[in-house]
Amino acid sequence: MLYTGIDLGTSAVKLLLMDADGEIKKIVSRSYGISFPHTGWSEQNPKDWFDSTVDGLKELLAEADKEQVAGISFGGQMHGLVTLDKDDNVIRPAILWNDGRTTKETEYLNSVTGKDKLSEYTANIAFAGFTAPKILWMQENEPELWSKVSKIMLPKDYLAYRMSGTFCTDYSDASGMLLLDVKNRKWSEEMLRICNITESMLPKLYESYEVVGSLKSDIAEMLGLTTDVKIIAGAGDNAAAAVGTGTVGEGKCNLSLGTSGTVFVSSKKFGVDENNALHSFAHADGGYHLMGCMLSAASCNMWWMNDIIRTSDYSAEQAGISKLGENNVYFLPYLMGERSPHNDPSARALFFGMSMDTTREDMTQAVFEGVAFALRDSLEVARSLGITIDSSKICGGGAKSKLWRKIIAAVLNLKLEIVENEEGPGFGAAILAAVGCGEYPDVETACGKLVRVTEVIEPEPGLVEKYNKCYGKFKRIYPAVAGIFE
Repeated sequence: MLYTGIDLGTSAVKLLLMDADGEIKKIVSRSYGISFPHTGWSEQNPKDWFDSTVDGLKELLAEADKEQVAGISFGGQMHGLVTLDKDDNVIRPAILWNDGRTTKETEYLNSVTGKDKLSEYTANIAFAGFTAPKILWMQENEPELWSKVSKIMLPKDYLAYRMSGTFCTDYSDASGMLLLDVKNRKWSEEMLRICNITESMLPKLYESYEVVGSLKSDIAEMLGLTTDVKIIAGAGDNAAAAVGTGTVGEGKCNLSLGTSGTVFVSSKKFGVDENNALHSFAHADGGYHLMGCMLSAASCNMWWMNDIIRTSDYSAEQAGISKLGENNVYFLPYLMGERSPHNDPSARALFFGMSMDTTREDMTQAVFEGVAFALRDSLEVARSLGITIDSSKICGGGAKSKLWRKIIAAVLNLKLEIVENEEGPGFGAAILAAVGCGEYPDVETACGKLVRVTEVIEPEPGLVEKYNKCYGKFKRIYPAVAGIFE
């Protein structure tokens, strides 16, 4: 049988077709726009997601045996607020995960409701990117639009709704809304009251590998499929990427180097970082995970290359970088504010330490190193909890750079494992579809069969020592300038 994984990203949707043995038969992608109406705002039109997905599916399945297509699942950008009216019309553009407009609402939740209460109710505190602060912002600033809201959903769940007619979400994605009682896997009555919403406005909760419905007849006809094709709930992008790299079960780690960057640690047991520097979420395998998230990771390199030095030859820019661990230039990668561990939507990026002999290569290297140092910030929190992490899978577009992988291995002092299929959320979503359709009994079994490590990158001891010293300096920069951003 064939299984489709849909990775609904921030800049594009990537669609993947996989057989029961984990062989990827075809991959297609479709790009769409992102809008920044005001400083710190970030929005997209959900219709663009759906249109791009349907168009991509047509190409993906054009040469496939459509009778073999058994299931479709999703990995999606998290936290976005999608609102529909009673007739299922989209009310306003989706407010995305990297949108920073909710400073006031976030501070209200953390200070008035209180971080202790939020952590008790949801296992997390409020971050500007989370969905609950966006709900409060819309109620305060767009009351006429808010009065029309009938359904609240997350980005990938809009696709599932359009394709199956089922108003659904999964526990991993719902964990990032600040509305879910993560430990008990149910909507938090206290948070619904605080946000002035009813449970009927929220989707039904599923495990990521559970079937939510079947393909609607009009969509099936459009794609040349049958209504027997199952729609599986799917997962938030980071949980789906973790499945795609086999980061399931107890004590596994995955680094994702996409538009955002994450440090993801899986666990079979529920646990909370007492300072809430890391997120405590449900995992797509039915367990839980701790996650540190930085808002700008590979997007820092894209910004530097495309918008500042204006080149598309990424490899050429890396070719001249040779003095690793000896750079005097530092980069704070906070282009869209920062989440873990600072929780500061006002933070911004900066270069530090430049002199008359600073080169273009120094600054490019600083961008790579700054992202690696910020990932280490989250890893250090996990280690402070007594979690032993000496190896990690790595995925995402940025992970394709051998130079960046070498830097990250040394900065984090981790053995990095490269998997055969570096398709992250899309591959993970396809695995979830296979489990949902009964091809495998559970997610761990499926990952054990389908995820294969092809390369291991060992941290170089000398470079680890150099970067330890550099990281010590990096850690001092943000506290020194944080007050300026306010």
